[in-house]
Amino acid sequence: MPLASMSFAPHQPVAALPAPTAGVLRRLAAGCYDALLLGAVWMLATLAIVALRGGEPVPPGQLGYQLLLLGATAVFFITSWLRGGQTLGMRAWRLRVELESGEPLDARAGIVRFIGGLLSFLTGGLGLLWLWIDRDELTWHDRLAGTRVVVLPKEPANRATEP
Repeated sequence: MPLASMSFAPHQPVAALPAPTAGVLRRLAAGCYDALLLGAVWMLATLAIVALRGGEPVPPGQLGYQLLLLGATAVFFITSWLRGGQTLGMRAWRLRVELESGEPLDARAGIVRFIGGLLSFLTGGLGLLWLWIDRDELTWHDRLAGTRVVVLPKEPANRATEP
């Protein structure tokens, strides 16, 4: 077939490849960052409770106090996931949680993911380690909520140009 008679389709953009799923070590590293932030959130919540108690410490095993800390933890994670799909630790490690469709989380998915994360944590991390044997490299909380954690590409370095 002569080249002149061949018709070429206009340039079609290539669909972006899906971002790779985050592994255990990167998730744990982001979790360490978030644990430091969460400790600060717990300290602020404790400060408020001690102030309300007139400076008296919270007695050990106080269910209301423990539920307050659990609620503060839920607000920390769910709010972060709903506002851009990242906690501060996830941002530092270029991770983002998203629905399996690639869309941002909704409130239902955030709540289910948090509850699933609690189950993963309470079983000694088995739910997180599950991604090593899962065919799609998803954790228990990813499976329950229909989410996945992806590694974002590095942003190009901004180089100042000299005139």
